[in-house]
Amino acid sequence: MARLSRLVVAGQLHLLTQRAHDAAPVFRGDADFESYRRAMSEAAREQGVAIHAYALVPDQVWLLLTPSSATALSRMWQSLGRRFGADYNRRHGRRGALWEGRFRTTVVDVAAHLVDCCRFVEWAPVRAGLSPLPQEYPWSSAAHHTGLRVDGAITEHPRFWALGNTPFEREATYRRMLEQPLSTALLQGLADASLKGWAFGSAAFVASLTEQSGRRAAPLPRGRPKKIVPT
Repeated sequence: MARLSRLVVAGQLHLLTQRAHDAAPVFRGDADFESYRRAMSEAAREQGVAIHAYALVPDQVWLLLTPSSATALSRMWQSLGRRFGADYNRRHGRRGALWEGRFRTTVVDVAAHLVDCCRFVEWAPVRAGLSPLPQEYPWSSAAHHTGLRVDGAITEHPRFWALGNTPFEREATYRRMLEQPLSTALLQGLADASLKGWAFGSAAFVASLTEQSGRRAAPLPRGRPKKIVPT
């Protein structure tokens, strides 16, 4: 059976991840993290992709994005790979693949899960044992969202503004929400959806994506189809 094309829908929220080849750490120091963040920001801006949240850990990246077209994510990733890869290989005197195959992504119902996805992404360093608190990790967007620094890579999603009337109110509200880890069910659901490429949201949301993209957005039911018995 032919593999389905990657589900990318213009104007929708996407949770994206990419893992290091053979689980070997890609980011070896601050210069690598900074090089990736710079290349990520430049590639996103050039290709019309808004970055809402990110977390870079040594062997994996997590991003929350909105592409302006169905091809914008792939073009961004090609540009990012060229820029970061060339700089990285030159600095470390190496060649060969850094990442494990294609990036993986899921389209998420932004109305229901924007803040959930921000928290999911920004808790990645804590889950990896790299920081006691999300906002204390230097290579994620958590410090930006909690008002500790301004990150030029971030474009706030319009729905994020519903957290408060002023930047201070939004940062305070989000800080309180960020203090609470996601439920196990939501954590597992987002992780599975991002790795398998299926949409994450209500049945109505999945159905609308299928109609909009012309591609199945959820797995088929398991087992053989039920036989229809004539009456």
